[in-house]
Amino acid sequence: MQILFCSNPIDRRKPDPIYEAEAEAAAKLNFTTSLINFEALVDEDDPLKAVNGVQKPTAADERAAGNAIYRGWMLTPDNYSKLYGALNSSGIHLINDPQSYKHCHYLPEWIYILKDRTPKTVCISKEELDQGGKSEMTASPKLDDVLKEKLAQFDANPVIIKDYVKSEKHHWLDACFIPDASDHTKALEVISRFLQLRGSALEGGLVIRQFIQFQTLTTHSKSAMPLTKEFRLFVLDGKIIHWFNYWEEGDYQQLQPPIDEFSEIAKLPRSRFFTMDIALTVTGQWLVIELGDAQVSGLPENTLPIDFYQALPKTSC
Repeated sequence: MQILFCSNPIDRRKPDPIYEAEAEAAAKLNFTTSLINFEALVDEDDPLKAVNGVQKPTAADERAAGNAIYRGWMLTPDNYSKLYGALNSSGIHLINDPQSYKHCHYLPEWIYILKDRTPKTVCISKEELDQGGKSEMTASPKLDDVLKEKLAQFDANPVIIKDYVKSEKHHWLDACFIPDASDHTKALEVISRFLQLRGSALEGGLVIRQFIQFQTLTTHSKSAMPLTKEFRLFVLDGKIIHWFNYWEEGDYQQLQPPIDEFSEIAKLPRSRFFTMDIALTVTGQWLVIELGDAQVSGLPENTLPIDFYQALPKTSC
């Protein structure tokens, strides 16, 4: 099993500073590691150049050496597909194929299989946004009508907004949280600000999700966003192999996620390696907040990367 990290843009012989600790932990546990030129893939659209420094599998151990996990910056499904193809042509097979990557990376791909264990959600594709007259920076009068129709499904309940991958949660009050979905003026103001901040980086489309009262840890020191009792579970081949506290601020008071409760749910997504973020409501129910491809899901800064890599198989999986 090989771990592929993004390289440092300044010195291609080293991992990106964000992944230095992970690369050190992986090497300490005798994983084979290589570096991906992220900028060549994304900025230059040259996937072959991006994987030029990756170690090729040997004939003696091709099956084991030919399997790999990417640990790097998020990729669009299109860029991931290019990376997957370039590696595949060298005999290296990423653990998740492009369809599996998109399945957990884009919220509309997985929401239907977990709809009973996740907040109510309405998705608006980029095509719908464009037909509604979305400009690059804000909502438009035509889009307002589309949004009002979608928001009506939430009555007067609070909601949050995001795209298929990311929110603007650190702009909590002006570009993420809508206190009353029936307050169209406020809702459109928040959505316009969200679209402005995301701009051309908007992934897939717009997502409106019911805001749930989760048990609170504290309030974020910079954004005023409520930090909740949330955990990130890492799942490999349908089995939860490791978990972390999601937030670094606040006191979890020794609370741990109910692994047994989510063991069967972990078998549902169509991905070999993914993350499942879960949180505890004020009524004591555990809900799924998000799925993500585990290759691009970060480790909290206050955790030890070696704990994560000890949970991964060193040989072909």
